[in-house]
Amino acid sequence: MGVLREKMGEVVPFTLMVIMEGCTIGLTILAKTAITGGMSPFVFVVYTNVIGSLLLLPFSFIFHRERTEQSLLTFPLLVRIFFLGLTGIAVSQNLAFVGLSYSSPIVVCAMGLLTPSLSFLLSIIPRRTRPNWRSSSSQAEVTGTLISIMGAVVVELYKGPFIRKSSYFYAHQLKVIPKRLVFYSAPDNWILGAILLAAASLSVAIWNVIQLGTVKQYPQVMKVASFYSLAGTIQCLVFSLIMERDLNAWKLKLNLELLLIVVTGVFGSIIRSNVHLACSRMKGPFYVPMFKPFGIVFATFFGVTFTNSLHYGSFHFIPKVPASWSSNFLQISKSYSVIGTLITGMGYYAVMWGQIREEELRKERDVERTDDSSDQIKAPLLQKQEEAQV
Repeated sequence: MGVLREKMGEVVPFTLMVIMEGCTIGLTILAKTAITGGMSPFVFVVYTNVIGSLLLLPFSFIFHRERTEQSLLTFPLLVRIFFLGLTGIAVSQNLAFVGLSYSSPIVVCAMGLLTPSLSFLLSIIPRRTRPNWRSSSSQAEVTGTLISIMGAVVVELYKGPFIRKSSYFYAHQLKVIPKRLVFYSAPDNWILGAILLAAASLSVAIWNVIQLGTVKQYPQVMKVASFYSLAGTIQCLVFSLIMERDLNAWKLKLNLELLLIVVTGVFGSIIRSNVHLACSRMKGPFYVPMFKPFGIVFATFFGVTFTNSLHYGSFHFIPKVPASWSSNFLQISKSYSVIGTLITGMGYYAVMWGQIREEELRKERDVERTDDSSDQIKAPLLQKQEEAQV
């Protein structure tokens, strides 16, 4: 029973995390399809966060039943909650979904892998931390950051040959494409989309820094998440009312778009957050981020499945087609950078290894300090005992 329980302790978190990444990419592709079909990305962000906030707020109080003497409604914490909502929801999600509308889920994955590197840069640029350049952990973080940035550039600029050509490049099959899920966008918008997604990753990196300090002050994570989710939703509403003034865009109908909004809100606020929290408690704080590059695998699989094309570079030459085919043709002629995403993924894991190694060294130093302190306490006691015996 002990061996079986130990194996289950390894298999269950791994399986759950893989499923979470697969569901995230699946919902991203569905969101891409809905936005390409005419749904406003700003409206989508508002409605999904409204549902998430309505579910998360009461759930957080059920999750944290224990009482705490510290109040969450203090001015310093409210300021942190405001900026958590701004960076983690209002800015990052709006940039991410607008960037998605201009690019594809594979670019979302690639630019999302920049977050640890950007967090590392945010820690050293203002000299908040001073890395030890002789340490293997710091060297790994610096190297991984450079590799991640290089991979992101390759995603944007490298043009390469086909790995596998799409059977949908034949004209007689182009009429079938509107029935399939949308995965790509027009090449002219690819770079703009990636820039917006990189800016979203920068916003998430800032959010990580603020969240780390907030959780130290108020350790009830779900309550913090529910309050900054509410703050971010209000900020999104104000921003979206400015950006999206067409009242028809805010009208919801009983269709697949409404179902997508509900599923995305429930999944993001309750299911994924709880699975991540449970896996972090079981396996440590670095366990959940290690699965982030799995999104590339799912995005690649879905991309090949939906478009039957695979490409080394970020985009390729698009042959001339009749004007009536052009909009449909661009949806499948846009291909993604396998090389760039792989490079970014290697950089991501290098940075993560450096962070894990740095945490291990910090724990070792703490243990040594504790041992030294205990030795210093024991030494005078032993000396007093010897003097008493004399």
